[in-house]
Amino acid sequence: MNFAIDCRNMRKTYAAKPPVEAVRGLDLQVHYGECFGVLGPNGAGKTTTIEIIEGLLPATSGEVWVLGKQWGRDDREIRQRIGVSLQETVLSDDLTVAETVRLFRSFYRQALSVEQALAEVSLQEKAKSRVNKLSGGQKQRLAVACAIVSDPELLFLDEPTTGLDPTSRREVWEIIRRLRANGRTILLTTHYMDEAQRLCDRVAIFDEGRVIALGTPDQLIRSLGGDQVVRFSFALRLEPNRPLEPPTDILNALRALPSVSLVEVVEGQVLLTCQQLPAVVTSLIELLRSHDFVLSDLNTREATLDDVFIHLTGKRLESDGA
Repeated sequence: MNFAIDCRNMRKTYAAKPPVEAVRGLDLQVHYGECFGVLGPNGAGKTTTIEIIEGLLPATSGEVWVLGKQWGRDDREIRQRIGVSLQETVLSDDLTVAETVRLFRSFYRQALSVEQALAEVSLQEKAKSRVNKLSGGQKQRLAVACAIVSDPELLFLDEPTTGLDPTSRREVWEIIRRLRANGRTILLTTHYMDEAQRLCDRVAIFDEGRVIALGTPDQLIRSLGGDQVVRFSFALRLEPNRPLEPPTDILNALRALPSVSLVEVVEGQVLLTCQQLPAVVTSLIELLRSHDFVLSDLNTREATLDDVFIHLTGKRLESDGA
């Protein structure tokens, strides 16, 4: 097989009245050696998809190949070759860090030494500390150490930085970069757009049980048709502190501005995706002034994966579940 993960027409239906189709004929391929990101709002089917690929759930139908093997036929071999770090890993508080990793190491025929696994996540100095004495970031790194102690070819990381402070998040990012540089294939789920943009070679965006967009972060951002985003609210000139819902005629006029590729309304604010930022801002101010409106808020920035997600689903991912 040419893929570390290869899903063909995969479906998962739960018995109910009516039946709930969580995954709807999904096709997904992950190349060997890449860090592949999975994004999607709650209920999009991404968790069900990942649990099927990890072997925790059976698919209702379709084919699922992992490292050239199939669940239901090659289960023991697959489990020896993958590592899984769940979003919430419950470890024994009374064991030390080294004892915890040694316990997980005992599950595999071939594995890294405890010292090697701890060195991969920079926890050597905590080897003799009990789990209940670790910080949140240290516990997350320990969970990753338990996932990689088998020296897996394929590593699943389920929202590995959720709830961590910025410093701990960046420590986990560096661990992921090192693992990727050492040739491991990584499947990463995250609610943080900057995380996916910084770490992933390719990203799949899920919604309603399907992949609705797939590509490198740069490819997905370029699909918006512009590299700059203007976010603003506006109000009547006589009531500048009362932001208004944008009227249809104003939105249509904004869409007609040169170099504007997208106009969207999200949580009461207008988002313009464009290429020529200074000219667009100047035209925006003149347009509002001609209708007796004024800006009540204005921000500009480079386009990101968050803008791609908003465009495709009409909502922000980070506010949905992070």
